[in-house]
Amino acid sequence: MTGTGRVWLITGCSAGFGRELALAALAAGDQVMATARQPDQLADLVAAGHGRARTAPLDVTDADQVSAAVTQTLTEFGRVDVVVNNAGHGSVGAVEELDLADLRALMDVMFFGAVAVTKAVLPHLRVQGSGAIVQISSMGGQLSMPGFGAYCAAKFALEGLSEALAAEVAPFGIRVLIVEPGAFRTEFGGRRMHRSPIIDAYAVSTGPTRAAVDGMDGTQPGDPRKAALAILEVLDSPHPPLRLALGNDAVDNIAAHHQLLHTDLTRWEKLSRSLDLE
Repeated sequence: MTGTGRVWLITGCSAGFGRELALAALAAGDQVMATARQPDQLADLVAAGHGRARTAPLDVTDADQVSAAVTQTLTEFGRVDVVVNNAGHGSVGAVEELDLADLRALMDVMFFGAVAVTKAVLPHLRVQGSGAIVQISSMGGQLSMPGFGAYCAAKFALEGLSEALAAEVAPFGIRVLIVEPGAFRTEFGGRRMHRSPIIDAYAVSTGPTRAAVDGMDGTQPGDPRKAALAILEVLDSPHPPLRLALGNDAVDNIAAHHQLLHTDLTRWEKLSRSLDLE
């Protein structure tokens, strides 16, 4: 994996982490299959690649397009080394406010779509005996807050599946990296944020979250370019972690959540351990 010449297949390259990862990989001398629902938006990536970048249409909820994108990557480059599941969007709304059709659509993109791409590429990685699958999760893959139940549910699901996946594919030389960003200067909070209808009663609990979402676009502290470089650095590490937190807020919030879990586990440990048959 170390060095240049890797082949990347990246979903959701029209903006945010997907775009920055494509640019970082190309700058490192790698080859990139950049995908998006509207690949005409990726012309600048092709230009930046100087012959090492290709594009493909990819709606991760479309099984035929998933298969075609993997096939095109193998046809164009002969192999695939790094697969990045990045496609997705945000969602804000209390659980009672969620429309189930919207929730299913969110899960289709952010969970089932990622699973579909992963499954499509795994047979090729197993034959190679190498490769990496990068799952773009969130600090919301380990903790949740009022108003982010749908979004975090998708990320929790992705992390649970990916943790199992990492152990399943390790014997084949395949690595899994779960990336957990905090607030980065992407379009999260802007046009890529779904907002559920409002039930006034929930203003007391989800109002601050909605207000934060409405004001966050363009104000987030994290630099997506630095995040992309950090991911490349970890992929080149001989001892990479399973999970990589990105950003001060991600480290602080995940650490605080781990402490809360530890406190509750310890406080109720005696009761929890007293339940065996005698």
